[in-house]
Amino acid sequence: MRYAVPDIPAGHWRETALEVERSRFITWLCLAPDITAFEALLAEARRTHPNASHHCSAFIAGPPGEQAAIGFSDDGEPGGTAGRPMFQVLQGSGLGQVGCVVTRYFGGTKLGTGGLARAYAQAVAQALETLPRREVIERTPQQLKVDFAGEAEARAWLADRDIPVEQADYGADGVVLTVGWPRDTELDLASLEARLRGRVRLASRD
Repeated sequence: MRYAVPDIPAGHWRETALEVERSRFITWLCLAPDITAFEALLAEARRTHPNASHHCSAFIAGPPGEQAAIGFSDDGEPGGTAGRPMFQVLQGSGLGQVGCVVTRYFGGTKLGTGGLARAYAQAVAQALETLPRREVIERTPQQLKVDFAGEAEARAWLADRDIPVEQADYGADGVVLTVGWPRDTELDLASLEARLRGRVRLASRD
């Protein structure tokens, strides 16, 4: 599976701000490969803005469509007016591994439940418009065994296909290359076998 994630270094975040009827909504976005990363963002938002009215949140700590490592919170706003609309915007973006907090400073004018839902959704949508993204490719480890003479050719073949070599184990009769094979690509070594005249095979992991 290939999908987009926020192109933000671990432990960092991006902020944008939106004002609606004198209430200020500050949106925080981070890369959240796991729930711990999202929780760190929420803690930082609370630490930075201890006097804010609310710190509403939503996250998808996995690929798009993730069912387990997800969540959202209204943090004291009327039920369903903040966290769920925020989560729905994240879902609609097609992003994975994304955490979001919207910090609200109440401006004195009540927005009503519909107005709140629209404001929180708009705050997240606005932040996503300028969010840098990068592609994640889910991979499965595969081990290829080649002789020493074929290693350079094998590495070049893999590099041409953007398949990373994660480990190389050298033995008496050759090298085992552990590679990150894309899960959405069939494991087909025919062209590599032709290039190496058959001097490559899948190695056992035992």
